[in-house]
Amino acid sequence: MLTVLLILIPFIAGLITFGLKGSGPKVLGMISSLATVTLAIGTWCRFRTAPESLNLVANWIPQLGSQFRVGLDGMGVMLCLLTAIAFLLIFITIYNRNYEQSNSFYGLMLLSQAGLTGVFTAFDALQFYIFWELALIPVYFLCSLWGGEKRIAVTFKFFIYTFLGSLLMLVGIIYLYFQTPDHSFSWTSFTGTQLSAGDQKWLFWLFFVAFAIKMPVFPFHTWQPDTYEQSPTPVTMILSGVMVKMGLFGVIRWLLPVVPQGAAMWSDVVIVLSIIGIIYASCIAMVQNDLKRLIAYSSIAHIGLMCAAIFANNEQSLQGVLVQLFNHGINIVGLWIVVEIIQQRLGVKNMDELGGIAQKAPRLAIFLVIISLANIGLPLTNGFIGEFLMFSGLFQHNHWFMAFAGLGIILSAVYTLNMIQKVIFGQGNTLTETTTDLLPGETLVLSLVVIMIIVLGVYPKPMLDLVSGTTEMASKLF
Repeated sequence: MLTVLLILIPFIAGLITFGLKGSGPKVLGMISSLATVTLAIGTWCRFRTAPESLNLVANWIPQLGSQFRVGLDGMGVMLCLLTAIAFLLIFITIYNRNYEQSNSFYGLMLLSQAGLTGVFTAFDALQFYIFWELALIPVYFLCSLWGGEKRIAVTFKFFIYTFLGSLLMLVGIIYLYFQTPDHSFSWTSFTGTQLSAGDQKWLFWLFFVAFAIKMPVFPFHTWQPDTYEQSPTPVTMILSGVMVKMGLFGVIRWLLPVVPQGAAMWSDVVIVLSIIGIIYASCIAMVQNDLKRLIAYSSIAHIGLMCAAIFANNEQSLQGVLVQLFNHGINIVGLWIVVEIIQQRLGVKNMDELGGIAQKAPRLAIFLVIISLANIGLPLTNGFIGEFLMFSGLFQHNHWFMAFAGLGIILSAVYTLNMIQKVIFGQGNTLTETTTDLLPGETLVLSLVVIMIIVLGVYPKPMLDLVSGTTEMASKLF
């Protein structure tokens, strides 16, 4: 029942929000997010003592062989917790912001949260697909209604990419449904289907393209920088902090267990594409002046490393990916919060127009430096352990792959430190002279981010223990 409540609370709150006025939407959004975080922590505790109690099967569409199946393993618990924390951080950050038609804005945000949580808990392929779309549709409206000047064209491109990917996945799901002996959409039936190597070879791409677009991985990434730039920053936080994890989750939960031979056949091709994306995105990030686009390309590079590590086909690399799913989400949301604060204060996101902020806003400067260093994997921050495990796994698979992927570390240090120098240090100007330091709510939300960065960097064992079961299960496929 706890698993169902993780979906129902934001879903029902989102529907109610559409009918509220005044400060009602933001208040209900905050209450819903606090309740969901509390519940997500409760599921973690329950998972440690009675994991089977988090599974539920109920009749849904028996004529199609589809049941409402939800459940949580370590990866699911971690991603539901990340989703709940990310939305809480977002709602705290924007609590004092005023949005036109705020009831629709908060309602769509909460529906997106429900869809994301549904994706991470689904063990029925048809149910997984429906939640996949439920997470996408609210984001489409959020981008198109509250985005920047070019939002219509950019959102259309985003929709076309994701819709085509979803369509390919749907074709794959329907094909697999007819291959199951019991004509069922359940995860167990899909993973037990006896598929020939030839079938797996082409089925792999139906699913992988859908997941690769969502991550995104080179060359399916071109929608991302424009969408991140034009979307309202809270929506960008959802896209980069949580929604990209849907693609990586889909690979681990559905792709590897269902078509393991297909994954083995194409693993080196995917790793090469991922490494190209790491180097390509990092090089473009180095020449960016727009803060949003820099972080967007940085995210492509980080996700590329995670995708490559999944297909390195060993337990160590997969464990690194699972840990990094959570840590990357926290770090990237923290960076977007800083960008949102700077943009709200100064009205600009061009780094050439910034500088000297540390003189007027020292607390903001300290938080940005810590979060940025975590994002490049500095030891004793949460970004280190995951990257270390992923690179170790890549080295075991192919040391040349690890060497080329390792260029991303050097390049990320270059563009990140350059960003810190341009935004925080250096000489101030007439614009940055007017900035003020963090408000209490902003200090609270960034403090929560930094606490998680330091605690999980110094003591990552709880996160490693949480995902150990998923790692062991997936390693049997290698």
